[in-house]
Amino acid sequence: MRIRVKLFAQLRELAGAGDLVCEVTAPATTADVWRALTGAHPALAPFERTVSCAVNAAYARMRTPVQADDEVAFLPPVSGG
Repeated sequence: MRIRVKLFAQLRELAGAGDLVCEVTAPATTADVWRALTGAHPALAPFERTVSCAVNAAYARMRTPVQADDEVAFLPPVSGG
C-alpha cells in the first residue's frame, strides 16, 4: 500500500527530499514505513532510536498502524531552550 512520508530538518537533508512515497505491505505500522524508508535511504538508519513520528498530523508511536494513503511524518530529535 502507498504511504505518503514527510521528513523534516536533518532527515530531509539526508534523504534529499521532504516529501516521499513508500510502499509497504498491509497490515503495516509506522515502524514498517521507517524500515522501507531506511532501505531506500540508509543514511537515515542511525536515527531509528531517536526519531519521532506522526500519522495524519497526530503524534504516534512506532507501532501505530497505518492505512493506504496515510501521511506519516518523521522528525529528528530537537534540542534547544
